[in-house]
This record gives sequence, structure tokens and C-alpha cells, in this order.
Amino acid sequence: MQLKYLPKIRSPQDIRNYSGRELSELCDEIRQYTIDTVTEIGGHLASTLGAVELTVALHHVFNTPEDKLIWDVGHQAYAHKILTGRVEEIKTIRQYGGLSGFLKRTESEYDVFGAGHASTSISAALGVAIARNQKNENFKVIAVIGDGGLTGGLAFEGLNNSGNLKTQILVVLNDNEMSISPNVGAISKYLTRITTNPIYNRIRDEIWKITESLPWGKSVSKRILHKIDESLKALL
Repeated sequence: MQLKYLPKIRSPQDIRNYSGRELSELCDEIRQYTIDTVTEIGGHLASTLGAVELTVALHHVFNTPEDKLIWDVGHQAYAHKILTGRVEEIKTIRQYGGLSGFLKRTESEYDVFGAGHASTSISAALGVAIARNQKNENFKVIAVIGDGGLTGGLAFEGLNNSGNLKTQILVVLNDNEMSISPNVGAISKYLTRITTNPIYNRIRDEIWKITESLPWGKSVSKRILHKIDESLKALL
């Protein structure tokens, strides 16, 4: 395929001034480039294809590598590798002498934690955040975890400890209803019930229509809507 954006990207800094349209086109390009590459050499497609927009958004918004982005599953990080200066090397992924199929700290400063499989990102992020605080440094720590990884015991330990220590981290839940296979269990059912509940969706849509017309400005309206949204989720 003819690449428009990827040959110009050496780091996430290169996409931080992109418009919404350019970011959308970049996502399409990353997705097709990943499919073409993995189809030829092998690898894991589903995890990373499901996180392309999320990856682009996180690197667009946060000042990585100063801000620490910690992934929960290495398989979903192909797009992350592409955006962090490894677009050509991605063709060697999982090959002898090539890129690791997972996150690897010795491979890039953007790979903060050597993530392999699931449920580790929250605890790892908490450790990084505690070290940051002890060294009086100032950067953000972001943990990405899927709804499958969230069911692991280590994820609950990380959440419990984070709440107790009141250490500032951001946890991003990528709820796509999948792990290796469709998710089962109470957590999966709870998340699905919230997002598919017709009452919740109807109330949220009506509130959004009302707040859009308020004179406070969209930024204030969005903050209010977010708080109401979280309250509705807790209620349901």
C-alpha cells in the first residue's frame, strides 16, 4: 500500500499537531500496514487492531515518553511500536534478531514495562507512580487494561492498592468484550449490562442533547455530563 503518514513519523511528537481527519486517516494506514505485515510474517492481529485508535489517541494527548504509558498485553502494542520509531522494524517482529512480539524495555524508551500477558498494567503503573512521587518528579502515568485482563486477580490488587495509597494514575479500560475468546463471568456481564442498558443509553443521550444547548460552553457541559454518566453507571 502507498503510505502517506507513516514514513514521516519518527516519534509520537510528529502526530500531536494532526487534525482529527489526519488522525483518522493515520489509524486506517496503521491498520492496513499491520494487516499487510502480519499476513506476510505472522503474529497477533486481533489485539492490536482493536487498539489502533486508542493507541493513536493516547500518544496524541500525552507527552510520551515523559508521560509513562503502560500496556497490559504485549500483543496489542504493534501500533504503539509503529508510532514510536519502529515502523520499518515492525517487519521483523517475532523474527530472529528482530523486534520482540511484546513490550521490551531495552528496545525503546517508550516501552516502560515489559508487558507479556494480561492483568499486570495497573500494578506496574502504581509502582512507577510511587517512584515518581518519591523522586519529586512530575509526569503522568497511564495504565491500559482490557476487560479480559481486568478479571485477573493482580488487576484487582492493583486497583485496591491504588485506591488505598491515593496515588495519581490514570487507568484506561479497553472494554471490547473479548480476551482470547469471548469473555465470561460477573465482571464481563456487568460491563456489558451497563453499555447495552437501554435506560442508561436513553438517559445519557437525552442529557447530552440538553447540555449541548446550555450557555456554559461545551467543555463545562462535557465535565458535567461525565459526572452524571459515572453516577448512572454506578446506579445501574
